[in-house]
Amino acid sequence: MKIPFTKMHGLGNNYIYIDGFQVHLEESEIPQLARKVSDVNFGIGSDGLIYMLPSEKADVRMRIFNKDGSEGKNCGNGLRCIAKWAYELGYVTDTSFQIEAKSGIVDAEVFPENGLVEQVSIDMGVPLLKRREIPMVVDNYDPESRVVNEPFLVADAELNLTAVSMGNPHAVFFVESIDSSPVEELGPIIEKDDRFPDGVNVEFVEVVSGKELHFRVWERGSGITQACGTGACAAVVASVLNGYSTVGEEITVHLEGGDLFISMTENQRVIMRGPAEKVAEGIFNWPSI
Repeated sequence: MKIPFTKMHGLGNNYIYIDGFQVHLEESEIPQLARKVSDVNFGIGSDGLIYMLPSEKADVRMRIFNKDGSEGKNCGNGLRCIAKWAYELGYVTDTSFQIEAKSGIVDAEVFPENGLVEQVSIDMGVPLLKRREIPMVVDNYDPESRVVNEPFLVADAELNLTAVSMGNPHAVFFVESIDSSPVEELGPIIEKDDRFPDGVNVEFVEVVSGKELHFRVWERGSGITQACGTGACAAVVASVLNGYSTVGEEITVHLEGGDLFISMTENQRVIMRGPAEKVAEGIFNWPSI
């Protein structure tokens, strides 16, 4: 079976995109396909696979699969790339439209020049902040409470945790220096910590100022990546919750792959703006199962 694909990235967070308007994949084979295309040695090499499909609820639908084959609920960089791709392929004709993800429906706006999209704005919605919504399970804590600057002991390290869900779970830790953040050492441990029954994305954040953050991430199911859009949104929410940043201000988040521009509005919606880029197109040879 020959599967046409497009490789795109948002600030280096790269996925293999398959057009479900044209290609039908069997449900049972998608996780294995995601693992195979993500493999840099035996596949194409990526942070995972994103499948774009028609939607009964929105203009297009996005399904995201991590490089380990697990299905994610949301992906900020993936949403921007899907918005670019859907517009450039003509599946949407308005510059403002909706995308369905597993976590819900989001509003997207593209800014085309000569038919090509380089910048995309996504309304990521209202963050979920209650402990049960993350979800995070800790004995003797109220499941309706928020997790803000809470002591968190892991692998003999004493950290302070702020937990945010952007449709997927995030554990945000503020550090003095991003260059010495223990993302590689503690990221995989925290990702699978029993206190997070669904696993968790792990972010380390350095506050430069109220309008500027440095950011590194260990993504659930994928490991270290160049960027994580939902994670950057969670970092901004956590910065506001901890009093480092102000509601209504656009904050520049410096990720390893580049910058995102994120604000939390007065009505608590999170708006993310940033680039989306196409890398390559091709055909992937896939054995029938």
